[in-house]
Amino acid sequence: MSAATASAAEHGIVTIDTGFHRPVFDAAYLLIENGRAAFVDCGTQHSIPALLAALDANGLTPDDVDWLILTHVHLDHAGGAGALMRRLPNARLAVHPRGAPHMIDPSRLVAGATAVYGEAEMARSYGEIVPVPAERVVVAGDGFVVDLAGRPLLCVDTPGHARHHLCVWDQRSRAWFTGDTFGLSYREFDSARGPFALPTSSPVQFEPEPLKQSIRTLLARDPAAMYLTHYGRVEDVQRLGADLIEQIDGMVRIARAAAQAGSEDLHARLTAALADYFLARAGEHGSALSEAQARDVLAVDFELNAQGLEVWLARAG
Repeated sequence: MSAATASAAEHGIVTIDTGFHRPVFDAAYLLIENGRAAFVDCGTQHSIPALLAALDANGLTPDDVDWLILTHVHLDHAGGAGALMRRLPNARLAVHPRGAPHMIDPSRLVAGATAVYGEAEMARSYGEIVPVPAERVVVAGDGFVVDLAGRPLLCVDTPGHARHHLCVWDQRSRAWFTGDTFGLSYREFDSARGPFALPTSSPVQFEPEPLKQSIRTLLARDPAAMYLTHYGRVEDVQRLGADLIEQIDGMVRIARAAAQAGSEDLHARLTAALADYFLARAGEHGSALSEAQARDVLAVDFELNAQGLEVWLARAG
């Protein structure tokens, strides 16, 4: 029995590697209840074969999917939503009120990402980003409950990483689907102490105090586990949550110190300081990776976190 099958047998939850960026980096989740299904996040257009294969492996068809729930509309979570919805004739899409307009008309998302990555990289990494018909979009405000064949999935507003972010509470498993609110926990950093997690401040809406409060909101339900997009199920969540809050404060200190040193080479100084900080914490956690290996795994996150902190500094003053 595979790990995915074992997970599905226990709570009706299947972890799907979307294949984005590298293996075991970007997850979507399939929830199964009484022969009906929901996806939480979906990756990019290139992820659709993996999502459909997960349905087939669990004896389901696209007709059996009632919901696609998006934690937020960043493209590694939601880029394939429009294309996937075309394959799911009975599904509705649940999304944060701030994210809904971007699913109905993704032109601003596409323009912003293309300005950063260029058209060739957009096509390679994300594929085509297509709209979702407005009549199939359900605005999931704070407290909205998705009904999956009688299984309630509670959507809770969780700003801090993005203002269009929600997390999903599943009472059945006593677990949250956290998107990026509960940080990143790559399996390469697991040690005898368990998982290691770090926050993500990727641009452009990082807000440290709301993010810390969102983490506290998740922890307040005393969850048994968190299902992260990056990557997979983690337990020992109270320790991880405290670590994340501590690291958010550390990132703020790093950002303010870098800003006080002047604007020249700010990005390079921020990136270097964040790398030193997170590598030291991973080492303290007992990571078996060499420094070079750890730098390679986290290189994109050092860059994105530096960008996010720069935007926050400019806004915070």
